[in-house]
Amino acid sequence: MRIVEIRVTPIAVPDVPLANTKGVHQSVFLRSVIELHTDCGRVGLGETYGATRTLNGLKAVAPTLDGLDPWHLNDLRRRVEMALPDAGGVNAPTALADHRVVDVVYSAFEIACLDLQGQQAGRPLHDLLGGAVRDTVSFGGYLFFKFAKRDLTFGPDILGEVMTPDALVAQARWLVDDHGFQSLKLKGGVLDPDQEIETMLKLREAFPQHPLRIDPMGAWTVPTALRVIDKLAGVLEYLEDPVRGMDAMAELSARTDMPLATNLVVVEFEQVIEAVRKDAVQIVLSDPHYWRGATGSIRLGEICRAAGLGVSMHSNSHLGISLAAMIHVAAATPGLSYDCDTHYPWSSREIVKGGRPVFVDGRLQVPKTPGLGVELDREALADLNSLYNRAMVADRDDTDEMKKYVPDYVRKVPRW
Repeated sequence: MRIVEIRVTPIAVPDVPLANTKGVHQSVFLRSVIELHTDCGRVGLGETYGATRTLNGLKAVAPTLDGLDPWHLNDLRRRVEMALPDAGGVNAPTALADHRVVDVVYSAFEIACLDLQGQQAGRPLHDLLGGAVRDTVSFGGYLFFKFAKRDLTFGPDILGEVMTPDALVAQARWLVDDHGFQSLKLKGGVLDPDQEIETMLKLREAFPQHPLRIDPMGAWTVPTALRVIDKLAGVLEYLEDPVRGMDAMAELSARTDMPLATNLVVVEFEQVIEAVRKDAVQIVLSDPHYWRGATGSIRLGEICRAAGLGVSMHSNSHLGISLAAMIHVAAATPGLSYDCDTHYPWSSREIVKGGRPVFVDGRLQVPKTPGLGVELDREALADLNSLYNRAMVADRDDTDEMKKYVPDYVRKVPRW
């Protein structure tokens, strides 16, 4: 089996103005869909980020993969690195962390290669990662403060404005009632810390049995984080990236027993070593989109197990191919001890056949069919590619988008 054609299709998907400490989501989010066509007629699928640096990296590598054996992942890595020397990071300047272009591009193509391997072997992708250790994967409800969407050109709004603790609790009820999520995570760093403390306390009152988390994305100083931790004693399952930078996380960790998680200060394998030496975090978020694919995510889980760290799973705005990859990786990660993040309920579109999967009690079944277990809906792909061409959005810029809602907004991290 050899690769004979590579297709990279950029798409735009209607989004809603979800807020975070650096701004707010734009009217669309961007994704890239990868197809690896082989000489035996099989097609391997991948999905990843769609902003300029990632898309350019995918397009630069694609011609070099002609003739690749999908089983030879070391050869894939070699070709990616040769095509992208000194490629740098993928994220826009407003991002708070960056991921290497070579890792993101490799990850996208690796998932598609593993899809092909599984199809040829007649085994689900998780079998190629060591086998599933669970039959279902648990996800948590992802809560956001948000504005009411003003421009409905590319798609409708969801729930309208959510900018108070009570409105946020109502949003949580929607996620729990519609999807059965058994845990909840708030994207914090948006309102004053006292309002976010009030929000978490009201969530605890409304959902007394649900594990709760908050992720301020580095919006707080160490003294502010300590004050929040004191007010939320016994409320939080863990606190994610409350302060910015490895050293600040280590300082906070030394002054609290609250478990600290990260998706900002540990995004490369070398940083795991630094985090352990400094005792900066206790939980690392995995993600097959940049932790060197599915195999790298499994390797991260093993490193964290050896280091005594917990593992959770990060999400960005995504569709069904990414969701399938997340499920396979989560199923084959023994040390995954927390519900996975997912933005999935915040979109109504899909690019895989069979419609949108249904969460049952916040869980999705682990696929048993060969490969990823999903098939591309080409009509839906063409529709979202057309939207990409019409939307004229090439990069994510939450800060610039925020100025449409708050004209005098100034990005500041930490803010409190």
